[in-house]
Amino acid sequence: MLTSLYVEGASWFHRVPVRAKLVALAVLSIALFATDSPFLLLPAFLLSGWLYLSLGLRPREALSRVGFVFFTILILAAVNLFLVPVPQVAALVLRLMALVLFAAAVTATTTIGAFMDEITIILKPLERLGLLRAADVGLALGLVLRFVPDIFTRYQALAEAHRARGLPVRPLTIIGPLIILTLKDADTIAAAIDARGFRRQ
Repeated sequence: MLTSLYVEGASWFHRVPVRAKLVALAVLSIALFATDSPFLLLPAFLLSGWLYLSLGLRPREALSRVGFVFFTILILAAVNLFLVPVPQVAALVLRLMALVLFAAAVTATTTIGAFMDEITIILKPLERLGLLRAADVGLALGLVLRFVPDIFTRYQALAEAHRARGLPVRPLTIIGPLIILTLKDADTIAAAIDARGFRRQ
């Protein structure tokens, strides 16, 4: 089970500065959505896949990190087959999967603390304009990255509980309890943050 999105390692991508990774992710996102050509999106998908697999993850762990998102993308593609031409569906799948793989590589090679620090620094100009509080945004991002693995772990626990009771495992029967438990955790975390004075009133 996942306990953290970060993976200890010494790959070249681990050594890339956090800001460079975030800039590369932003540029890639813009570039991927600027074209609908599968012939341009396919190399981006293959390159992102190579980058992700070069981090030293075991095949099963690598798949578990992106498998659910890929499954969702494939469902979305199946629905779109009835609405748009096949080349556009292929472009959609390649675009989203390339973006997911690159984002997974970024999160796997960057600690939560480094993410929070970099986001806080980047948003400082907006804080000076009074538009937001950079530390709050950094904290929010850190919490999201920290508890995504917990949500997946809880989903697996609920699925195992269904199997132990002889019940069929269906996403629709699990999503309700999962949302309730996640919201309870969110309330507890928010209360703890406020009690420690990490946020303004």
